[in-house]
This record gives sequence, C-alpha cells and structure tokens, in this order.
Amino acid sequence: ISGYSLVVQARDSGTPPLSSSVTVNVDISDVNDNSPVFTPANYTAVIQENKPVGTSILQLVVTDKDSFHNGPPFTFTILTGNEEEEFTLDPHGVLRSAVIFKHMVSTEYVLCVQAKDSGKPQQVSHTYIQVRVIEESIHKPTAIPLEIFIVTMEDDFPGGVIGKIHATDQDVYDVLTYTLKSEQKSLFKVNSHDGKIIALGGLDSGKYVLNVSVSDGRFQVPIDVVVHVEQLLQEMLQNTVTIRFENVSPEDFVGLHMHGFRRTLRNAVLSQKQDSLHIISIQPVAGSSQLDMLFAVQMHSGGFYKPAYLIQKLTNARRHLENVIRISAILEKNCSGLDCQEQHCEQSLSIDSHSLMTYSTARISFVCPRFYRNVRCMC
Repeated sequence: ISGYSLVVQARDSGTPPLSSSVTVNVDISDVNDNSPVFTPANYTAVIQENKPVGTSILQLVVTDKDSFHNGPPFTFTILTGNEEEEFTLDPHGVLRSAVIFKHMVSTEYVLCVQAKDSGKPQQVSHTYIQVRVIEESIHKPTAIPLEIFIVTMEDDFPGGVIGKIHATDQDVYDVLTYTLKSEQKSLFKVNSHDGKIIALGGLDSGKYVLNVSVSDGRFQVPIDVVVHVEQLLQEMLQNTVTIRFENVSPEDFVGLHMHGFRRTLRNAVLSQKQDSLHIISIQPVAGSSQLDMLFAVQMHSGGFYKPAYLIQKLTNARRHLENVIRISAILEKNCSGLDCQEQHCEQSLSIDSHSLMTYSTARISFVCPRFYRNVRCMC
C-alpha cells in the first residue's frame, strides 16, 4: 500500500462539545528491497557462424517489484565468459556479437550476466546465458508464388494488407527477411519480418508484377507476386446474381475452389468467349456456414447480362456446377421473411468500398469490398 488518507477529529470537553477535523495523508516511501528479476531465469541462444559483427543474439527481459525510481533503468554487465570480448551488452539488455564466430573454433559459450537496478543501495541479480555457435545456412529459402486479386470501386481503393508471402527454410535457426524493389514502394510495401504485402491507396486497375525477394542472410530468392486490380462499375451492381455455397469458408473457397469454379461458371453462362465474368465480392452469411458470391457478366459489346437470364443459365447448369462445390441457392432477390409476392419484391445492393475483406491463402489472395443487401415489399 503506497499511502493512507486519515480523517482525525479533535473534540473539546465543553457543553456543548465542539469539534474540528483535519485530513492527514501518510505516504509510504519505497525501500529498495527487491532485486531485479530475469525472465526466464537463465537463457539459451544460438548464432550462426560468419554473421557480421553487431548481430543481435538475445534480448534480456528484466523486471523489478520496487517503485520506478528503485527499478529501471538497469545496468547490465558481463561478469564471466567474455574474456576474449566476443560479446557486447548494450544498456537495453541486447546481447550482440563483437566478432565473427567460427563453428570450428568454438561451439559454445557460457556467460554470467549481472543486472543492477537504480535504487540506493543498489540490488543485483545474475543470469547465465548459453550461446551455441551453429554452422551457417546451407539451404536456400523456398517461397510459394502468390497471386492477388483486388476488387474495388472506381478510384476508391483505401489501401491495406492484401496478402502474405509464405516462405520456409530447412535451416532451423534461419530468420527470413522480405524486401521489395525500391521503385515499387510508391504503390506497395512488404513487411520485412512477416512477409505481409500492403497496398497503398488509389491503385489503378491493371496488372502489377512485384519484385519481392526473401533472404536468410546468406541466400536471396526471388518470389513471383502478381497483383490484379479490377475496378467495379456502378452498372455491375444493378446486374448481379448471388450464388450461395454450403459449408465452405471464404479462405477454402479462394484457395481450393475459386479458379475451378470460375472456369466452370464461364462455360455455363457466357454466350461468347469475349464476354467477361466479374466476381464482385464473396462474404460469409451471418450466423451460418454459408458463403455468398456476387458476380456479373459483361458482354463484349459493353452491356451486362440481365440477372433473370443468368439465373436461367445457372439453373440449367446447376448439377454441373455442383461437381466443383455444393450450391445452397441461386439468388437474384431474397425476400425471405417478407410477406409479399416475388414480383413485388425490390432488392438493392450497396457496396462499402472502404470496408475491405482480405481472404488470404498461401497461393491466392482475394480482396473485395463488403456488401449489404436490402429488400422491401413494393405491393
């Protein structure tokens, strides 16, 4: 308890008795009676041979139960095990290499490190760090090519995470870093630690080929990343049809079924090869395991197929489509729960272009806007 607040009353012996009160605040000063605590109590770390001087090996974590002026900042000192000055320890508790290690020279070092707090008198604690020197990388990283599809409204792309590069390395202790060629950084960024790809706002429609590479510190491997950006037209929204799938997640649909279903769907509904099929959005149905996919078909001449025509084509080809994935329903209008006849049901579709949904798998990523369906009786 760091303090007490007391109300003290004085009362005299007169008739009637008179009294007065005063507040007394008692602050409890902290005594530096707790030593710093290392978490964990002792450490094990590895460093690959031939790493450059200054390579980070380990971050020490130290806490102190005393108040702030009796705790940090801590003073770190290597007491033993560093007689040849192979290591340095900075004021933040980061252990770094001071030489280029060779596996053939020594495979293990044991350091005793002291942490001293800022109290008076100072309290100290010790920890032991076992550092193993391992052979340098012998395997190149491997990465999976990534294809990203972005659907956005006209000139209204807000930007955000659009996918993630999946890379592995057979060298257990390799740390992978990701880089993007500098000339493409005005449109895209890549997180150097986890491989997430970020698109900046205002992307134009078209195809972008990114020059991304992954490195383990010794080997650098290029990765094929292709980004397709498609801008929606307002007329598309007026001619959409929804296919509702049963028992499938958005990620499974994107990773396992989207390419095959798109190809089968084209064969089912397109009258001419020059016509274009546009997948506008995919979105889980709230409270269920179903998934809605919105699409429209643009004719080579520029107009769009009417929903009634597409639904007729889909109905005729439904059995063939379900060879790819199970379909729950084909929707143009969804008036469930409304007491009106089908012809008197009006549906409106709205797109929230600033609320993007990213469905990312190892090979394919699909980024699309959230949509809302509203229906009402016109009778």
